[in-house]
Amino acid sequence: MTAPVSSTKRFAAWSGVPVLLGVLALFFLLHIAIGAKDLPLRQVVDAIFFPDPSVFEHRIIRDMRLPRAVMAIAVGSALAVAGALMQGVTRNPLAEPGLLGLMAGASFAVVIVSNTAGLAHLAVIPLVAALGALGAAVLVFGIARFAPGGATPLTLTLSGAAVSAFLGTCVSIGHLLNEEGFDDLRVWLTGTLAGRDIAVLYFAAPWLIGSLIVSLGLARQVTALAMGDEVAKGLGVETGRLKLVTLALVVMLTACSVALAGPMGFIGLVIPHAVRLFVGSDYRWIVPYSALLGAAYLLGVDIFARIVIRPQELSTGIITAMIGAPLFIYLVRQRSR
Repeated sequence: MTAPVSSTKRFAAWSGVPVLLGVLALFFLLHIAIGAKDLPLRQVVDAIFFPDPSVFEHRIIRDMRLPRAVMAIAVGSALAVAGALMQGVTRNPLAEPGLLGLMAGASFAVVIVSNTAGLAHLAVIPLVAALGALGAAVLVFGIARFAPGGATPLTLTLSGAAVSAFLGTCVSIGHLLNEEGFDDLRVWLTGTLAGRDIAVLYFAAPWLIGSLIVSLGLARQVTALAMGDEVAKGLGVETGRLKLVTLALVVMLTACSVALAGPMGFIGLVIPHAVRLFVGSDYRWIVPYSALLGAAYLLGVDIFARIVIRPQELSTGIITAMIGAPLFIYLVRQRSR
């Protein structure tokens, strides 16, 4: 009797994938079509599949709008999967790269190295961001571990907030001491996809794609770990090794997203919670659904950021914070009850 139920659940889970892919494709085309000058969808499709260099609109799409849309997909999927992995491994529904200091650490490292040693090559940016995120993660977990009660969800969140505030203050001090050097990074620090160099994506893509593939492969073990260390060990999961590998994946996904678009908070908080409403607690589905929904979500948010005060545009990171902050407050209230 259990096999038919399992098959039904598997079919129900798979049935949402074509829907999400369709939504993602629609948002992708709309993201390219909408801008300072709106373009018809037919022209967007022609520019993608049958580009004509002599057509001015095709050059705009290929050189400016298409790279921005691809980066939105990359950043949205990376942050959503990073948040899902963190929540599963730590069993903390409030876990998210921005809330636990990883995003602040990555941003701090990129800013400091850019304005002191200088980044001689774009390939260095994801690696610098990864080192900063890793350093912040170690600091946050170290502080939480020595707090009364150990590394609980509350102490992790408070430690992450403290480390993020400290690193943000350090960046502000650096800005005051070197205003000219920080001008180019000021908008980037708010989280934006505008004006980003597509060359950074070329160097970040192998790390990002590799991390997403490994995340999919570890999803079954993360499901076991989310049930508790004892349950996971009983199922043959090496919990210590899994946590280290997952931390490395989260650091790399966060670092790549920060290198591409600066710090964008709350995506890793919003998307996994939305996904669980439909697929439950099985990370074999949470991880791929988070990747697809995160990509579509950031495309939609970036569209809104461009049209809300058109012809000017808001930083996308401001919109993600405005959406994610109320959800964070709601989750904190639910846990306190």
